Amino acid sequence: MSALVIAALLLLAWAPAAAAQTRGGVFRPKNSESMPLPQLGSALYDANCASCHGGDGRGITSTNRPPGSGDVKGLGPSLRGVGALAVDFYLRTGYMPLDDPHSEPERRRVQFSDREIRAVIRHVDSFEPGPPVPRPSPESGNLAEGLKLFTEHCAGCHQVVAQGGVVTGARVPPLEDATATQIAQAVRIGPYLMPKFSEKDISDSELDSIVAYVLKSKHPDDRGGWGIGSVGPIPEGIVTWFLAATAFLGLVAVIGKRAGS
Repeated sequence: MSALVIAALLLLAWAPAAAAQTRGGVFRPKNSESMPLPQLGSALYDANCASCHGGDGRGITSTNRPPGSGDVKGLGPSLRGVGALAVDFYLRTGYMPLDDPHSEPERRRVQFSDREIRAVIRHVDSFEPGPPVPRPSPESGNLAEGLKLFTEHCAGCHQVVAQGGVVTGARVPPLEDATATQIAQAVRIGPYLMPKFSEKDISDSELDSIVAYVLKSKHPDDRGGWGIGSVGPIPEGIVTWFLAATAFLGLVAVIGKRAGS
């Protein structure tokens, strides 16, 4: 048996012991629970992120593949300087890691534990430090101001009731599962096709108001009756007329049957 074949067999025998792939497709070291955070972050990043973002976090933008969904060029952008602000958002929403780098990220089950997320953040920050996770204070916000700001900056895609929708080249997610922190992160990051807003565009106090409004929109006050998902007066009116017409036809049928007997 040649030395090359022996080396290949040894490599195959070693690989399962070094890392395990979870059902969700994430690779993690076998001894991840006992590894120090720096080593754990490096191992998780190399196994799950480096193929798109590069081993040094500079991204992989040079590729012969055509631009993907949302005109994404290459496999992944640079992560240098994005900090915990972005890494925490993408990992805690389940947006990352992606099975296909050219598909649109969607909220799904979180693939990493809290400790693993902190480890990956620490490793990405070692490339070039970036902004921390924001700490919004929605209790300090103003709902009326939040409605005004959300209508002006966000409702065009997310609808005024934050139920999401569809725009050219993307599906806009509803915000019903977004936490206060994730709402603030999205505003500052601008994930996928969403524009990002700096503190010059939207101040921290204004951001608190937006977060307060979005959280309030999850539990609307339907004083007028049946909200039907708060999708708007026209669809709600159509449903109302449909139910009324069905009830009216049923009543006519009953009256006609009795009149003919």
